[in-house]
Amino acid sequence: MQAHSVSGTTHAPAGGIPAQNLPDGAVEAHRSGVSWGAIFAGAVAAAALSLVLYLLGSGFGFAAASPWSDNSGVALGISAILWLTFTQLAASAVGGYLAGRLRVKWASVRTDEVYFRDTAHGMLAWAVATLLTAAFFGGLMSKMAGSAVDAGAGVAKTAIASGAAATAAVANQDGGNGNGAGTNPLDYFSDMMLRSEKPGTVDDANLRRETVRILANSVPNGSLATEDRAYLATRIAERTGLDRVTAERRVDDVYARSAAAAAKAKATAKEAADKARKAAAGTALWLTVALFIGAFVASWCATIGGRLRDA
Repeated sequence: MQAHSVSGTTHAPAGGIPAQNLPDGAVEAHRSGVSWGAIFAGAVAAAALSLVLYLLGSGFGFAAASPWSDNSGVALGISAILWLTFTQLAASAVGGYLAGRLRVKWASVRTDEVYFRDTAHGMLAWAVATLLTAAFFGGLMSKMAGSAVDAGAGVAKTAIASGAAATAAVANQDGGNGNGAGTNPLDYFSDMMLRSEKPGTVDDANLRRETVRILANSVPNGSLATEDRAYLATRIAERTGLDRVTAERRVDDVYARSAAAAAKAKATAKEAADKARKAAAGTALWLTVALFIGAFVASWCATIGGRLRDA
């Protein structure tokens, strides 16, 4: 960049040689090929437009996946993918164009070099805008990518809880008056120590809760202990008037149903977790594709803005 004295005499950029005596294009060698002011201006505009478009998409329902959808394992639906791509295209185009249009004019620089510099300016504007978006709006924007993944994880947690509840629900019919099964793992062993063989020594509510604890302890272990089976059969026979053989058959049937319900809940939880994992992978891929598209568009639009600037 040429320096001028008060009297208007032109001085050399360096070395004390007058600029007018330098070879053609030598002045450009002392000037940076990067216009950071233009790059930051384009980046800020792109980041702001990304936020506006995201909020607009959220308002129209394009930028979020419903956790109640049957396809909640798919993190991004078609509308969300299209809106995400449009957001990247629009924001990157504006940011790249501004970066190319606002940069300084490079005199005595070959056309191919100008084209390269404009492309680089667009790429840098896109990169800075991406970093700004991630830094300032990351918590908000990540909800688009993570809503369905969270829904999938929620399904898994619900399924696991349902499995535990299913084990208790087979025998627990006290209408919610109990304190809940399995709140303390030692409850089962306490019941074992306090069991009585005398008829009528255990009231109905306590018997229900004790039965729940026995099933909750036996189902994860994969088998019903012989003493537990005999105890339950005895109590069922006393309460219902069934003979011993029928009571034992009922115990076996209920235990089999409890084990089947727990196994089904476990399989459902694994399936939901797998769907959440696939949703996260799919979301990452679509975000990567959209960002690459944005980088290309920003670079291309920067060359357009640079040509108009030079013209």
